[in-house]
Amino acid sequence: QVQLVESGGGLVQPGGSLRLSCAASGSTLRSYAIGWFRQAPGKEREGVSCISSSGGTTAYADSVKGRFTASRDNAKRTVYLQMNSLEPEDTAVYYCAAAPSGTTTIQAMSRYVFSWGQGTQVTVSS
Repeated sequence: QVQLVESGGGLVQPGGSLRLSCAASGSTLRSYAIGWFRQAPGKEREGVSCISSSGGTTAYADSVKGRFTASRDNAKRTVYLQMNSLEPEDTAVYYCAAAPSGTTTIQAMSRYVFSWGQGTQVTVSS
């Protein structure tokens, strides 16, 4: 079973950037697709992105497309979410999650995820 730990959250001004990291332990990262989710206070959890086990396929929610980029370094057992042009609406706790290697869409990720990180807070405010 893979364990996931997020880092890199913080406070940033609108228009700024952050890079989140998701470090894996307990199992080889290359066996899993990784998704990023977020949950704002009072709102349902939202799928943000999905990256395939090889990193060759990515998917993004419309709300972040063109601003967020997922990548992974399987040798370092780490997945990244580069977030640019951040908006106050991006404020949320961000979670990474693991799903079977064949998962390539956010919808499938939501259905098949089996392991979650503890989350990292991202606050976009002036």
